[in-house]
Amino acid sequence: MHSLLAVLLLLLLSTPLCLSSVSELQALMAMKASLDPQNQFLTSWTPHSDPCGDDFEGVACNEQGLVTNISLQGKGLWGEIPSSVGDLKSLTGLYLHFNALSGKIPKEIANLDQLSDLYLNVNNLSGAIPRQIGNMSNLQVLQLCYNKLTGGIPTELGHLKSLTVLALQSNQLTGAIPASLGELDTLTRLDLSFNNFFGPIPARLADAPMLQVLDIRNNILSGNVPPALMRLNGGFQYENNPRLCGVGFSDLKVCNANAQNPIMPQPYEPNNLSAKDLPNSPPAKDIPESANVQSNCSQSRCSGASKSTQVGIVLGVIGVVVALTVAGLFMFSWYRRRKQKIGNSFDTFDSRLSTDKAKEVYKKTVSPLISLEYSNGWDPLAKGNGGYSQEVLESFMFNLEEVERATQSFSELNLLRKSNFCSMYKGILRDGSVVAVNCIGKTSCKSDEAEFLKGLKILTSLKHENLVRLRGFCCSKGRGEWFLIYDFVPNESLLQYLDIKDGSGEVLEWSTRVSIINGIAKGIGYLHGNIGNKPAIVHQSISAEKVLIDSHYNPLLSDSGLHKLLAADIIYSMLKPSAAMGYLAPEYVTTGRFTGKSDVYAFGMIIFQILSGKRKITNVTRQGAEVGRFEDFIDANLEERFSESEATKLGRIALHCTQESPNHRPSIEYVVKELSECIWT
Repeated sequence: MHSLLAVLLLLLLSTPLCLSSVSELQALMAMKASLDPQNQFLTSWTPHSDPCGDDFEGVACNEQGLVTNISLQGKGLWGEIPSSVGDLKSLTGLYLHFNALSGKIPKEIANLDQLSDLYLNVNNLSGAIPRQIGNMSNLQVLQLCYNKLTGGIPTELGHLKSLTVLALQSNQLTGAIPASLGELDTLTRLDLSFNNFFGPIPARLADAPMLQVLDIRNNILSGNVPPALMRLNGGFQYENNPRLCGVGFSDLKVCNANAQNPIMPQPYEPNNLSAKDLPNSPPAKDIPESANVQSNCSQSRCSGASKSTQVGIVLGVIGVVVALTVAGLFMFSWYRRRKQKIGNSFDTFDSRLSTDKAKEVYKKTVSPLISLEYSNGWDPLAKGNGGYSQEVLESFMFNLEEVERATQSFSELNLLRKSNFCSMYKGILRDGSVVAVNCIGKTSCKSDEAEFLKGLKILTSLKHENLVRLRGFCCSKGRGEWFLIYDFVPNESLLQYLDIKDGSGEVLEWSTRVSIINGIAKGIGYLHGNIGNKPAIVHQSISAEKVLIDSHYNPLLSDSGLHKLLAADIIYSMLKPSAAMGYLAPEYVTTGRFTGKSDVYAFGMIIFQILSGKRKITNVTRQGAEVGRFEDFIDANLEERFSESEATKLGRIALHCTQESPNHRPSIEYVVKELSECIWT
């Protein structure tokens, strides 16, 4: 009896989870039908698959099996956002940007009360911004820019007390800027540029305590600019608003008396304020009240003709004023549109691909970009983690939008390679430099955030001519991903120069091979040394694939120090191909540990590969090096154009480095010395 009750209790407890999973699957399938009507892009989404498995592309779940993240940016989706999206109650990040979605933003999206990041930018969405979004208390980043949205900014957005970024630029929005946005104590960036907003800038908005960037370019704003905005310096951009005026701002004229009372409607809350309640209005005593004047004529004495004449005059004056106002607005709108087109001719390419103007604003500071990621949960860069100050890493911090812009939202066309734990993309930064972006999932990183941060500090300390340079990093807590941005190396890896047959590839000259060997040794020597603030580290996964060759045939070690960021099981999985290719030192099998001598062993194998031009090193290759039989360990593609003395010395160094016992292998310092003394004699 007790067993039966236990089973029934278990079933009852498990039922809500099952029902929840079923309802989320239904919501996801409804999203697929609406976002991808012809089943062209979300083919992995099927009703018989587990959304929390590996089948549903772009979907991530939490430990309870509930969907928490949907990342479908740049997938070519062209449908509409369905109301069923509101059924995914545990969603914290929704990324649908860089698509061609149309239709309205469903008000049901406000049911996602756990959502912190909402990216709907760079689509064809239309209609008004749902005022229900103001109820999303956890929302931190709201990206709606580069769409066709109309109407005004709902005053309810002033209730988003966690909001840090609001990007609405390049839409067709109109109306006044709500003063309620000034109540957002955490707002750091507000972009309203390239819309049709009119009226003055609310003084309350200028006083927002955390505001760093306010972009209102190319609107129809008017009136006195609040002096408090001078604190933003270059973070305040206001060009192409000719009716703005103010003191202390370049390119703005000093306000005259009429500037305090512009014709355009004022951006005040719809609370039926009287004139005396409005800021910048004359004192109450100066505002004439409606006088209760006694008429000089009684009803019988005042003729209807005189009354109608007065009414006619009043209506005539009003008509003239209205006509002049409309004509003036039409001419001004035409002028502003013309100015906007002129501005667009310079800005379109740069601003269309990125909503982030922060780099332009802060280009004179040590940090290339400011971080806009403030999602809950995983935060290796939180203050206090690992005991390192934030300033140590600031100069390497990149913004998620900059990474997405560089890679065209991680387009498949820019994908260089992909593995079980990371993806590598080619990208172009705003300054035109070409980079490689390594995307690593949170689950592949060390769970201890202090240890992760310690590893990151090591990576930023690595600077050597034979190591791939780390340009920066980006932590996307909402996406649960980590991005490492490196210099792009054009000639790919050493692998492309191995196993060349019948003119199928480029054959490296002998002097180039010797130079590459020397450079690799110097790079390893730098890693093993304790120099400055850089501790001695072991690479652990040296291979021909990890040796990149630049345009000058200079070897660059990649993934140096990467194991300091990764979880143990990920590191283990990375070793499998190394073991298959013979790079893994024999002692690892028995001890499970790496030392500097492990790197030396892998380096010895690479020497054999470079000398022989082959990926697979056999006993014949080793024996050839032992007895000086060049045809067995020197690449036949060289057609005997090599130095026999150098080949003999390099063969012996390779044999020395690949000794069975680590105690019999030389240190890398010794190898570097041998190479410098022997190779060029």
